[in-house]
Amino acid sequence: MNLNSKTGKFNSKGDLTRILIVDDEDQFRLALSKQLSIRGYETFDVSNGEEAVKFVRHKDPKVVILDQKMPGMDGIQTLRELKKIKPELQVIMLTGHGSTDLARITGKYDIFRFLEKPTTIDELVNGIQAALQERVYAMARYEIPDVKKTNIKDWLIGAHNQRPAMIILGFILFALIAFMPTPSRLTELLNMKKTGEIGEPIAGYSEYRKMNNDQTIAEFYAVKAELYNNVKKPDGTVDNVILSIDKVEFRAKVMVGTLIVASLFWATGAVPIGITALLVGTIMIFFGVLTPEAVAKAYAKDSVIFIFGVLTIAMAISKTRLDRRIGILLLGTSNSLFKFVFFFGPLLSVSAAFLSEHALIAFLTPILLIVYMGVIKSMGIEKDKPLILLLFLLPNFCANIGGPGSPAAGGRNAVMLGILSDYGISISFGKWLAMGLPFVPVMALVIGAYFYLAVRSRIKRKDINIAQLVKRETERLGKMTVEEYKAAFVLIILIILWVTMSDKLGMGGPALFCIVLLNILGILRWKDINQIHLDVVALYAAASAMGAGLACTCGALWLADGFVSILPDFFRSGMGLCISTSLIAGILTNFMSDGATVAAIGPITVPMATLSGMSNIKVGLATAFSSSFAHAMIIGTPNNAIVYSLAKDPETGEQLVTMKDFLIHGSVVILLSFLVLWTWVFYGYWSWM
Repeated sequence: MNLNSKTGKFNSKGDLTRILIVDDEDQFRLALSKQLSIRGYETFDVSNGEEAVKFVRHKDPKVVILDQKMPGMDGIQTLRELKKIKPELQVIMLTGHGSTDLARITGKYDIFRFLEKPTTIDELVNGIQAALQERVYAMARYEIPDVKKTNIKDWLIGAHNQRPAMIILGFILFALIAFMPTPSRLTELLNMKKTGEIGEPIAGYSEYRKMNNDQTIAEFYAVKAELYNNVKKPDGTVDNVILSIDKVEFRAKVMVGTLIVASLFWATGAVPIGITALLVGTIMIFFGVLTPEAVAKAYAKDSVIFIFGVLTIAMAISKTRLDRRIGILLLGTSNSLFKFVFFFGPLLSVSAAFLSEHALIAFLTPILLIVYMGVIKSMGIEKDKPLILLLFLLPNFCANIGGPGSPAAGGRNAVMLGILSDYGISISFGKWLAMGLPFVPVMALVIGAYFYLAVRSRIKRKDINIAQLVKRETERLGKMTVEEYKAAFVLIILIILWVTMSDKLGMGGPALFCIVLLNILGILRWKDINQIHLDVVALYAAASAMGAGLACTCGALWLADGFVSILPDFFRSGMGLCISTSLIAGILTNFMSDGATVAAIGPITVPMATLSGMSNIKVGLATAFSSSFAHAMIIGTPNNAIVYSLAKDPETGEQLVTMKDFLIHGSVVILLSFLVLWTWVFYGYWSWM
C-alpha cells in the first residue's frame, strides 16, 4: 500500500508510519501527537534530546519532528547524534526564531526542512510526506536495505542488499557442491598427463601450454599455486609434498560452488555488491585455493585497473563538461528515439568492433544521464523507467555485440587466434571481417527492435530529441575552457596509447598514466577519485579472481567438458557443433571473462571440428563470437559494470539501472543473439561463403 494523504499514512505493508516528536513543551508536544495520530500516523513523543537518542537507538522512526530550542541538548546537538545512529533519518526542525542563519544550518547539518512555530497541521503533514519520500532516496544513497520484519516470510524475503533467504540458499548450495562426492570425470581430468597431442581432453586447461609433458593438471596447479603439505619422515625430517589429488579435487569443487554463490548473490542483491566481491576472496583464501598473495594478484588484473581508470577519467571529463562536446559528435544525428535506436545503435556496434567498446560506453553513459535528467525535469516527473532502459541498456548491449566484428575487438579474439594457430590454422584480418562484421549491425537492429517494441510505448515522453538536448547543454557552456582543452589533450593521448601500446602497457596502464596527468594539469584531485563507485571495481576484481581460481583448479575445464559431454550427437558435428559451442560460450561468458571462456572451451571444441569434418575456423569463430553475449550479469563485461556504476540519479543517489534489469532484459537479448547468430550467420551468409 502506498502513502496516501486521504486514507492515512501507511508503508507498503500497511503499517502505520512511525513519527517521533521531540519538544520540551509538554502541552504542544501532546497536542501535536494527537493531531498526527488522528491523521493516521503512529506517534511517539519525548521531552528532550537524550530521550530522543535512546528512542532512535532502539526503535525505527521514519521522521523526527525536532524542536530547536531545548534545555540540555539543543536541537542541533540532538540532530548530530541522531544522524550518527541513522543517517537516513529525516528531521523536520521546529523553531520560533526563523532566520537566514537557520537556513544555513539546515544545509550544514542535513535537516530535511525547518518550519516556524506555530505551523499549521497541513503544512506539517506535507513536510512529513515529503520527508518520507526523501528517506527512500537517503536509504538508497547510504545503501541501507528497507527490510520488513512483520513476519518470518517478510524477513526471509528481505530487501535489496539484505535477503536472508538467498543468503541461506547460497551457502547451502555452496556446501552441497564443495562437499559432494567428487565426480569421476573431474578426477580423470586432474590425473590426465599432458602428451602434446592435438585434441587431447586437457588441451582446454588454461595453463596447458605452460605444462610439461607427462605432467598432470593436479601436479601443475599445486606447484604453481605453491600448495604443499608438510610430511614428517621416519627420520624426523620434514618434507614438502605437493597436494594430494583429493585436496585438489576439493578446491575445484570449492571454486564451482563459489561461482554459484556469487552469481546468486549478485543476481538477487542478497548482500551488497562489494561484500560479495570480498566473499569470493575470503573463500579462496580460507579454503586454500590460492595463497593470499596469489588471490591479491588475481584481484588486481589489468581489466580491473582499466575499469577503475575509465570511471575516474569519465568523472574528470564530466567535471570539465567536455562530455557535452563529445556528446554532440556521437549523438548528433539522434534527433528522435527512432534514429537513436535504429541508426545510432548499429553505428555504435560497428564502432565497437574497431575501437574500445568500454571507452565508448564510459564516454556515452554520463551524456545519456544528462539527457535523461533533462527529460524528467522538463516533464516534472520523478522517474521514467522505460526511458532508463532505452537510454542505458540499448547502447550497452549494442557495444557488447561489436566483438564479432573484427580481430581487434578484444582479448577474446586474440585468444581464439592463438588457439587456431596451435592447430596450424591462420585467419586473416579481412577474412574475420567477412565472417563476423555482417552479424554486428543486424544484431544491433534486432536489439533496437526489441527495446523499441518493449518499452517505447510506455515512455512518458516520446518526442525526445537527444541531439538537441545535448546541443542545448553544450551551448550553455559557451566557448571551450582551458580545462576542456587539457582534458581533450589527455583523452587523445589515452586513445593513442590504447590503440598503439595496449599490447605492452595493457588497457589499465595508459588509464593510470592519464589519471596522474589529469592531476598534474589541475583537473582531477584526489578528493574526486574518492567519489568513484568502488563497489563496481570490487565486483569486477572478484570476477577476475574467481575466473582465475576456476581456471587454475580445472573447475572451468570441468564445467566446459561437462557441457560438451551432455550434447546430443547432432550438436557434436557439422553446424550443430557451431551451435553447441556458441551456446556453451554464450552462457559461461556471463559468469567468467570472455577471454577465460574462450580459453576454456576453444581447445575442446576446435579439435572436435577436425574429427567431425567441420571447419575449425567456423567452430573457433562461433566460440569467440558468442563470448560477446555477456548481457545478463554485471560481471560479464566491463561495459555492464561501467553502466551500472554511472547510471545513478545525481540528486537522490538512486540506482537507475539495477541488476534485475540486466538479468531480465539481458537474458532476452542473449536469446535473440543466439537466434541471429544461428540463422543469419551459421545457416545464412556462412553457407554462401
